[in-house]
Amino acid sequence: MKIVAPSLLSADFSCLDREMARVEEAGAKYLHLDVMDGHFVPNLTFGAPVIKCLRKHSKMFFDVHLMIENPEKYLEDFAKAGADLLNVHAETVKNLPAVVKTIHDLGCQAAVAIKPDTPLSAIESVLDQVDMVLVMTVYPGFSGQKLIPEALAKIPVLDRMRKEKGYSFTIQIDGGVGLGNLKEVMETGVDIVVAGSAVFGAADPAQATKDFLSVMEAYA
Repeated sequence: MKIVAPSLLSADFSCLDREMARVEEAGAKYLHLDVMDGHFVPNLTFGAPVIKCLRKHSKMFFDVHLMIENPEKYLEDFAKAGADLLNVHAETVKNLPAVVKTIHDLGCQAAVAIKPDTPLSAIESVLDQVDMVLVMTVYPGFSGQKLIPEALAKIPVLDRMRKEKGYSFTIQIDGGVGLGNLKEVMETGVDIVVAGSAVFGAADPAQATKDFLSVMEAYA
């Protein structure tokens, strides 16, 4: 199954409940929630209290992307807020296996993310433990950036690694994906596509969600 995960960062923050409902009713199963601290990335978004409020209004899978320093300090807060998956950046964690174990112990799925210039070798120690790997194809911190082709090239390598090793993690891509390059992206072997401005920035986010799913169905 191929999944589109609309990124709430690009939604209208004055009516987040309605924005979520539009994409959920259109068929989105995942919601991507970008948590930024103004340190690891040069932007601030929202924290666990906001996610706790949003949880009451949606049955979507909450994919919480922690673009923050020292994420291990806040894992329990986000788990209690209703996260289904907690995604930490390899660049912010000294002991990845320990953090992955903590996330699992909190009852959440565990994921690891890497920036465009971070090599896959940085996450090899947890590929047999994580539920998902996120390959950033833009530098984290802002929506609306163009996809970096060199980062996209990591996905076929990851796909080959998991097949050869028998790993079960899914592969997610985040950054610069739109309907214009979606087919190219899907051909790399990716499973989950984060779409921010391409969905919530569209004139009709519900239709944009349906359009993404229509293209992705061919690769299921």
